[in-house]
Amino acid sequence: MTRARLLRLLQQYKTGKTSASEILESFASGIAETTPFATVDHHRELRQGFPEVIFCQGKTPRQVAEIARRIVAHGSTLLATRAQRDHYRATRKAVRAARYDPVARTITATPTRVPITGRGTILVVTAGTSDIPVAREAIVTATVMGNRVEHLFDVGVAGIHRILSQSAKLRKATVIIVVAGMEGALASVVGGLVNVPVIAVPTSVGYGASFGGVSALLGMLNSCAAGVTVVNIDNGFGAAVAASVINRKN
Repeated sequence: MTRARLLRLLQQYKTGKTSASEILESFASGIAETTPFATVDHHRELRQGFPEVIFCQGKTPRQVAEIARRIVAHGSTLLATRAQRDHYRATRKAVRAARYDPVARTITATPTRVPITGRGTILVVTAGTSDIPVAREAIVTATVMGNRVEHLFDVGVAGIHRILSQSAKLRKATVIIVVAGMEGALASVVGGLVNVPVIAVPTSVGYGASFGGVSALLGMLNSCAAGVTVVNIDNGFGAAVAASVINRKN
């Protein structure tokens, strides 16, 4: 059940084109859809503002394609994360409008042009070029959720002048997502330059002592810059969802 579908039903009820019992039946039949391997939550958009998102890792291409088909059949936007090309090939057969971003590892399909619902701009910043895949996941997610999104890539603390020279762009953002591996210091630097929420995303980029992103995670959690919030390692999707909620309510 999408917001658009609900508004149509209410308008039809107001004009006498549908009955209260028919609306209740639409709600009951559209809450969830069960398959042998998944329960597709069709009411998530009403509750949380965006439809269910498919996490492809661990799912077969056939499973991803079938879940995607059912989401799109209800008129909802499709977003699938951690997708491989096999997931996309199967999904493309079921959803002809599906598009694949190999860097972000996302599959998307929108029923219409995505309206801008965010009030400001979400800025995605990376410490290095190696952090771009996680940043791209955040960019794609925030974009399909109706936000204006800009980015700054490869402006880490190894050349601190690079981020300092972008102070004006940082200050114009409503929310900033900072994606960094190694020691994760960039989040603290950005947090000390702005007066808006900063969402830090540690990445698994780094040498052995980075422990697959744990060093960056701990560094970000221990940031002395006020207003820095941290999500899980490589979780560009989660950062973008949080940023979207903030951008809608500011």
